[in-house]
Amino acid sequence: MTRNLSRSPLAVDFPAMPVIAGVELAGGRAGFYAGERDDLLLMRFSPGTTCAGVFTRHGVGSAPVDWCQKQLRATGGRSVRAVVVNAGCANSFTGHAGAKAAERVATAAAKAVGARPREVMLASTGVIGVLLDDRKVTAALPAALAALTDRSWERAAGAIMTTDTFPKGAAALAHVDSHPVRIAGIAKGSGMIAPNMATMLAFVATDAAVEPRALQALVRLMTLRTFNSVTVDGDRSTNDTLLVFATGQSGAPPIAKANDPRLADFAIKLEAVLLDLAQQLVRDGEGASKFVKVSVSGAKSEASAAKIARTIAESPLVKTAFAGEDANWGRIVMAAGRADEPVRRERMSVAFGPLWAARDGHVVSDYSETAMSDYMKNAELEVRVEVGAGRASWTMWTCDLTKQYVAINGDYRS
Repeated sequence: MTRNLSRSPLAVDFPAMPVIAGVELAGGRAGFYAGERDDLLLMRFSPGTTCAGVFTRHGVGSAPVDWCQKQLRATGGRSVRAVVVNAGCANSFTGHAGAKAAERVATAAAKAVGARPREVMLASTGVIGVLLDDRKVTAALPAALAALTDRSWERAAGAIMTTDTFPKGAAALAHVDSHPVRIAGIAKGSGMIAPNMATMLAFVATDAAVEPRALQALVRLMTLRTFNSVTVDGDRSTNDTLLVFATGQSGAPPIAKANDPRLADFAIKLEAVLLDLAQQLVRDGEGASKFVKVSVSGAKSEASAAKIARTIAESPLVKTAFAGEDANWGRIVMAAGRADEPVRRERMSVAFGPLWAARDGHVVSDYSETAMSDYMKNAELEVRVEVGAGRASWTMWTCDLTKQYVAINGDYRS
């Protein structure tokens, strides 16, 4: 599996991360990769930690996703004490044997942290169709347990990387009823990234006290405009997992309803953290050299706007034009039209950044190929499309499609 990849030119530095009361993390080495690198993450949470999760809707799924969904249904997300994540093996499409391997990992982790197996969440990432060697994970747990600290966010983010070229983290400070609460999260993802869920793993923790039903409602809604609004290549994975943990250790009052006004600032900051992480996935898109914002307005509904934006963002012809720094607005129009959503051709408009290419169904009179070419040389681009069918809008983020993407994925298992 390819690991010696150059850092993405769109990479951002790992941020300063706050201590989240009630959260400890450690990276470790289980040995799924050749060479010396972390490939195991252990997170331990204080008693009373609540949890919300959103998972892939992929038809195949994976053993760790099945495990998490089952345990969250059983507990209602009211008590989660740990999460164990391995990189290098997805444990997907592995049948009953994969499910038993996941169960053994959860049982061993539960014993290590003094919890019940159903209080342990699991996640895996890597090659599909390979049975997880759970002995590697359980053998590495004692060292990871001994290494737990409240400050290991960057190492934790590095431990879950596969073809990622930089660790991804984000944090924020919010207030609940005037009490400061902290939010911090990490994510991994580089290829096989597409909405519903975005193909990735993400783990976010806060010291706020939020009841699981309220937390679940917030996370599910926020996923739509964050992780489900990014795409690298249009492919979804079997292992997508977003878990958000609330330890309740900040001293802020517990919140039971998602629409409680005391939760307003927290909701804004939590969504900002999720969006930051989601955008970092695009910045690390395999072989990417352009970070692109696609904004669609004038759609009949938000669902329609989202579908049009997604079709544009995932079009190979559009993405290769970005790679070639070609402001080929005709490809944008083509993609918008083939989304099979209502558009009014005589009112369609397309802009690249501040430069209009077409307005109201016609090429603008002052169109400048030179100006367009100069704009396309930027590493960060924005495409705006007005479809003239209504008032709804949506935004997605994507990257270009380069020869390096083919090279990375052609060599993935060799």
